[in-house]
Amino acid sequence: MSLDAQHELDATGLLCPEPVMMLHNKVRDMQPGEVLAVRATDPSTERDIPKFCQFLGHSLVDQQRDGELFLYWIKKKEG
Repeated sequence: MSLDAQHELDATGLLCPEPVMMLHNKVRDMQPGEVLAVRATDPSTERDIPKFCQFLGHSLVDQQRDGELFLYWIKKKEG
């Protein structure tokens, strides 16, 4: 992954809703402003992760696709 991240989440091989549930739990334990790098193989994450960020106010810093692998960098909202 190309961006600096303090945390990583490997959700490869998991299907909806597991990647977003794991993401929610991981972000809850992070400090504001920290970045989480997420790896997933479920195509529905292209829809679900941006909506998760928008709904909870986190920043989707970057989103990439490498073949069957979906990569996301999420910055936890401040405060």
